[in-house]
Amino acid sequence: MGTRPRPPEDLLGAEGALTGRPFRPAPELAAWAHATFIAEDAPLLNEEHEHLRDAAIGFVWTSTGNARHGNTVVGQAEMTTFQGGRWSKGRQIQQLCEWFGELPDFLVTIDAGYADQASDAAFCSLVEHELLHCGQERDGFGAPKFRRDGSPAFALRGHDVEEFVSIVVRYGVGAAAGRTADLVRAAAQAPLIGADELRGACGTCGGRL
Repeated sequence: MGTRPRPPEDLLGAEGALTGRPFRPAPELAAWAHATFIAEDAPLLNEEHEHLRDAAIGFVWTSTGNARHGNTVVGQAEMTTFQGGRWSKGRQIQQLCEWFGELPDFLVTIDAGYADQASDAAFCSLVEHELLHCGQERDGFGAPKFRRDGSPAFALRGHDVEEFVSIVVRYGVGAAAGRTADLVRAAAQAPLIGADELRGACGTCGGRL
């Protein structure tokens, strides 16, 4: 797959916080993510992304820090829905179309400073985490929903596990919410993707895995 994409140099370090353009479209990152995780011949293929093969996903680098509930945010996936009046919506739609040439189904923003310093494994994990938020609607029986034209009906997907570490410490996995036990079992196993596969897909950070 070749070398993983890197954020623009002027978004990094002290200069990144002062730039007049702290958000940059990243078509190279979108192409790399599709070729690495989504396409049928992707080296790190995850079948959970199958519904995204024909999706329009706009990726953006940013030098603007973000936090939520006291935690640093280094990636965010959104659906391109708009609020506000006609002019407000129009401005937003124009901006995205100028960046990407079309209105994306999803918008994924990645912290440039974190991405620049992350190991291949951490970078792949971040990008794929955001791709997993780019989900498909489900019906009442859990089956995927489609539009009239046969294309997937997109929706944001929540995390598989929502729990506090202290709950697991105090009460154990069995008493924790949702699929915590599944996550614990997965964490106890060796990762499906090894260092050699990561080097083949990312190419530049083998020494930092």
